[in-house]
Amino acid sequence: MFSKMADYIKLIRVTSWPKNFFVFVAAIFSKHFFEVGYFAILLEGFLAFSVASSAVYILNDIADAPKDALHPLKKNRPIAGGKISKTSAAVLGILLFAFVVFITTKLHWPFMKFVWLYILINLLYSTILKEVVIVDIFCIASGFMLRVIAGAYLISVDVSNWLILTTIFLSLFLAIMKRRVEIASNPNAKEQRTVLNDYSLSFTDQIGAITASGVILSYALYSVADRTVLIFGSENLVYTTLFVIFGIFRYMYLVYKKDKGENVIEILYTDLPMMINLFLYGITVIYIIYFNRYF
Repeated sequence: MFSKMADYIKLIRVTSWPKNFFVFVAAIFSKHFFEVGYFAILLEGFLAFSVASSAVYILNDIADAPKDALHPLKKNRPIAGGKISKTSAAVLGILLFAFVVFITTKLHWPFMKFVWLYILINLLYSTILKEVVIVDIFCIASGFMLRVIAGAYLISVDVSNWLILTTIFLSLFLAIMKRRVEIASNPNAKEQRTVLNDYSLSFTDQIGAITASGVILSYALYSVADRTVLIFGSENLVYTTLFVIFGIFRYMYLVYKKDKGENVIEILYTDLPMMINLFLYGITVIYIIYFNRYF
């Protein structure tokens, strides 16, 4: 019984739910993170994206089961490994989609549009777009972007254009690093994922360098923008750029030297330097935005 439950938990990818904390980004940088009313509604938004992403993962696993069975790691997924039937998985997926309908109707209409746009993009990705070079990484990256914007709409706040650009570049960086690891770590990758025939290590490296630079420059410019300094009443946010630079460089090191990076959450769970860097970045940002004036 417990083994079966563990298989279903693995199927819905609960370990990937932290990606949905991106809905809190707008609240953090608009100085509303510690307001109970905002936090409660954002938790509902987090739940909506979590359930939606789980439903999408199930659909994708059903579609990719034959190819996943040939992958050195993905063959252990519940559907590919034969632990859960496609029929049972499909029923669970339908129930999750029904729950998304229920919870999104309780939230703001603009937020609901972004959740369903996320689902639509991923449906198209699972069926068609994952085989279209470059478009595929934009589909992967869109999920992070939609979470940030949806979170802003959910609590009716504006997001800095520089912060949006930072998210776009970060999303694309993570997506292309995923493709790079797939090519480098699996000799049969191009047979299992057709679109990888249109990528090469040198091509992914060039895109990775461009997007990594975009992340660092966009965030640095956001941290010193007049609007940012005015809202936070401090110029100290610029120092948090050091954590961003370290995070990007460390991630690239893990991708290039350790062949990790196919799952960003796994890196955050398992790499101690990344965990420490993320923790220090978080407490520093919270201090500068919320408590700097008290000290």
